[in-house]
Amino acid sequence: MKRGECVEIRQLTYFVMVADTGGFGRAAESLGIVQPAVSQQVARLERELGVRLFDRSTRHVRLTEAGERLLGEARAVLAAAERVRRVARTVADEAAITLRLGTSRVPGDRLYPMLEELAVAAPGVRVKLSKIGPQERLRGVRTGELDAATVQIIDSAEGLELIPLWSEPMLAALPGGHPLAAEPVLRLAKLADLPLRLPTREDDAALHDFVKDACRKAGIAPPEGPPFTNLPDTLLCIAVNTPSWTAFYPTGDPPPAKSVAYRPLDGVWVTTYLAVPPGPPTPQIRRLLDACAKVTSIPV
Repeated sequence: MKRGECVEIRQLTYFVMVADTGGFGRAAESLGIVQPAVSQQVARLERELGVRLFDRSTRHVRLTEAGERLLGEARAVLAAAERVRRVARTVADEAAITLRLGTSRVPGDRLYPMLEELAVAAPGVRVKLSKIGPQERLRGVRTGELDAATVQIIDSAEGLELIPLWSEPMLAALPGGHPLAAEPVLRLAKLADLPLRLPTREDDAALHDFVKDACRKAGIAPPEGPPFTNLPDTLLCIAVNTPSWTAFYPTGDPPPAKSVAYRPLDGVWVTTYLAVPPGPPTPQIRRLLDACAKVTSIPV
């Protein structure tokens, strides 16, 4: 074993304390330990460093020349160690009061009032939002990278608990000039003959299956419309091309689209869940659920 390999913070602490107090007995008293322990650790440090740190030949303990030169370095090491401890405490404290929440890329109008209520009720909790896809959100909660995540159109999530937050009607988008656009709320049965634009199962299995299942329950099988690309482009096509419709769950105000009408679908509701690890909720999750309960009509 090479010299200096096993120098310990404790040894440097004792060395500096002896130098500051001028004696092993006084150092031990200041440290709240017995004198032999101080003497042993300083002697071990001297062996590791290969130099004598103190002159013990007189009634008073004095630093040797080597001790004088090493004292400043020892203080620097101890100061650096204390900085590491401080940063570690800060990181631990921040982790304890930070809520890492996964949301959709457009979180929606409901989330922000809930977070505002949380800020009032628990000002010490800092929320860190991650706006990512639904599968990434669920994976993040499973791996511990996220504390919780909001998800929609889902019945279960393996290894996670789903807590309902709120429910909203699914929206239908159809041409603004279509006769059905005059109705404030649409029944699916009335859309039976209008071509339906949906994402493929490969692109969005959850939404595809949810709408198809709602149509089956309503006893209809709308003809397949032109391909669904993305919502803005699809809305543009609905506005200017052959009449068709699509369905989506709201995440805030619908995208502005001229000549497109948005109508809630009667009886077709989408629940937003909070996906969390199983077991008792953490204090941060409990505070979030309490905040949600104050701004929604669904008790949680």
